[in-house]
Amino acid sequence: MKIDTDPKKIDGLLTRGVDEIIGKEELEKKLKTGVELRVKLGIDPTSPNLHLGRAIPLLKLRDFQELGHKIVLIIGDFTGIIGDTSDKESERPMLSAEQVAENMKTYIEQAGKIIDIAKCEIHHNSEWLGKLGYAEIGKQADAFALSDFIARENIKRRLDAGKRVSLRELLYPLMQGYDSVAIKADVEIGGTDQRFNILAGRELQRLYNQDAQSIITNPLIDGLDGRKMSSSWGNTINLLATTDDMFGKVMSLCDELIITYFTLGTRLSLAEIEEKKARLEKGENPRDIKLELAYEIVRMYHGKDQAKTAQANWGKTFSQKETPDNIPELKPSAYDLITILLESKLVETKSEAKRAIEQNGVKVNNEIASDPKLQLQPGDLVQKGKRYWVKVV
Repeated sequence: MKIDTDPKKIDGLLTRGVDEIIGKEELEKKLKTGVELRVKLGIDPTSPNLHLGRAIPLLKLRDFQELGHKIVLIIGDFTGIIGDTSDKESERPMLSAEQVAENMKTYIEQAGKIIDIAKCEIHHNSEWLGKLGYAEIGKQADAFALSDFIARENIKRRLDAGKRVSLRELLYPLMQGYDSVAIKADVEIGGTDQRFNILAGRELQRLYNQDAQSIITNPLIDGLDGRKMSSSWGNTINLLATTDDMFGKVMSLCDELIITYFTLGTRLSLAEIEEKKARLEKGENPRDIKLELAYEIVRMYHGKDQAKTAQANWGKTFSQKETPDNIPELKPSAYDLITILLESKLVETKSEAKRAIEQNGVKVNNEIASDPKLQLQPGDLVQKGKRYWVKVV
C-alpha cells in the first residue's frame, strides 16, 4: 500500500488526541517523505473488555493504518500476568495465566471494531518475554538506575507513605520496553500514564543497536464517575456493551465531557466538533448535543440502524417513561434475583447486586425489589436503575 503523505492528514495525526510527541522532528520527516513505519500499541488483558479509554490509542493506530503504515498490536499475555502499576496507588496483584487467557479471548475481535485486523500485525508478548533468562534481563536492567524508577510520582507517594513496592514492579517497564525491541518499533502509542514504560523502550532499543522509537502519548479520558476510565473501577463504557447500555452510559456523562469525547472518542471532523462546541457556548441544551455524541459512538461500534434504535429506546425510557423495545432476554441458571442480575451482567459482583437492591435501585415488573432472595418467573422484567433491563425467560 502506498504511503499517504497528505500534509493535512499528517497534521491531524500529530495533533488530534495527542498530549506529547517525543522524537517529533524525526517522525514528521519520515511521515512527509513516505517512509513506512512500524507503529506499536500494547494492551494487557487485565479484564475481558476493551473500553472507550482503550479506543483512543486504537483510533490513533487506525489513523496510521489509513496512511499506509504497518500497525503492530501486541496482546500482553505475559505482561498481563506481571501487572503494570503505572497508574495505581497500591501494588497490582499478579493474575494467573488462566485469568489472562480468559480475559483476552475476544481482544482481537474487539480491536477489530476500530482497526483493520487483516492488515495488522498481531503478537502476544509471551513469544519473546517467555524465553528471556537472567543473563538477558540483567543486561536490560543495567540500562536503568533505581532512582529513575522511584522518582515516578505514584511510586514516590507509595514509598513516602510506607507502602510496599515489589521488585516485580521494577521489571515491568523492561518488559514493555523489550516489546519494542522485539518488533523493531518506529513509533509507540500509549496513554500519558504509560510515558515511563514507553521511554524504557527507547533506552532498550539503543541498547540493542536499534533506532529509538518516537512516542505519541494520548490524554486519558474520564469515566462515568469522573475518574480515569478504568476496568478496575467499573466506570467504563465497553466496546462490546449492548447498544442501549452504550447509548445510556454516554447520556449519563457529565456535560463537560461532551467535546472531549467527540474529539478523542470519534473521528468526526474537527470542524464539526467546533460547530457543536459553538452551539454549547451559545446556550443550546447540552442534552441535545450529547444525544448526537451517543448516536455517533453507538454507530461506530454497532452501525447506523442499531444507533437509531438505541436513540429511540432511550427517548422512550427517559422522555416518555415507557419500557424500551428489544429488551435482552436471559434464561438464568437459577431464578433468584441475585443470579439474574449477575448473569445478565446488570452488575459485576454479588456485593454490587446487594447494594443496588438495598438502595432501591432494582425493580421487578415495575415494583421495587427489596429481597435479594426473591424468586422470579419466566416473563418477569427486571430493571436496574433507569436504563438497564432484562427479561427472564
